Amino acid sequence: MQTLFLKHKHLFICLMIFFLLLPLTGCSKNNFMSSLGFGSKTEDSVESLAMKGLDYYEHGKYDKAKKSFETLLNRYPFSEYSLLAELKVADSTFYLEEYEEAVLQYMDFEERHPTNEAIPYVMFQTGMCYYKQIDTIDRDAGNATNAIYSFSKLLRAFPNSSYQDEAMTRIKAARNFLANHEFYVASYSERTGAYEEAEARLEYLLKEYPESTIAPQAKILLEQLKSDNPPGRSTFGWLPQKLPDWEDLTPEK
Repeated sequence: MQTLFLKHKHLFICLMIFFLLLPLTGCSKNNFMSSLGFGSKTEDSVESLAMKGLDYYEHGKYDKAKKSFETLLNRYPFSEYSLLAELKVADSTFYLEEYEEAVLQYMDFEERHPTNEAIPYVMFQTGMCYYKQIDTIDRDAGNATNAIYSFSKLLRAFPNSSYQDEAMTRIKAARNFLANHEFYVASYSERTGAYEEAEARLEYLLKEYPESTIAPQAKILLEQLKSDNPPGRSTFGWLPQKLPDWEDLTPEK
């Protein structure tokens, strides 16, 4: 027995030191044990992460879906599921209503994969990110302008895509918003006595948005101003608080 101990003395000493240090090592203990093959936790496979992310997404759990797809991209950036994960990260961000982040993700996808078959969808979603941020007509009109630009870009690049009709209706709604925004500013100018500015706004509105729903009222107000007969009525009663649903704005064929 003594001969056996002497023969493996160094091994026994190493094991004793190891077990004495275990209580002091904290998290490093788990890492060390895992490196030896004890108690190691197998990471989710790329397929498992993809299926888990899709399941979360289909059930509307977009925060969990986004995390699953981001984990997939971090662990397996060159896998066959990476394109799907990139797109679904952007989609999850969109449905979480984090539109500013989503538009950057869609743009990044378009830049990285310009020939991918999903590009028409990506371009449409980019437009929707701006469209969803359009506010009441007394606010900044930049998102409406960007939405029109994005949808128009889609129509030029893919004129026969399945998104054609909806893109056209979104453009029509956004243009209607811009016309109402111009009328709002013109009405404010008229109410404050800035008649020249009001006339300029109304003339611009009628030139750029003659098909808008507010155009008839704009024409009447402009005629009153030019005849030195401002109406002196309340500005705010007619103001819409939100855009009409796009399905109610079916474009003429």
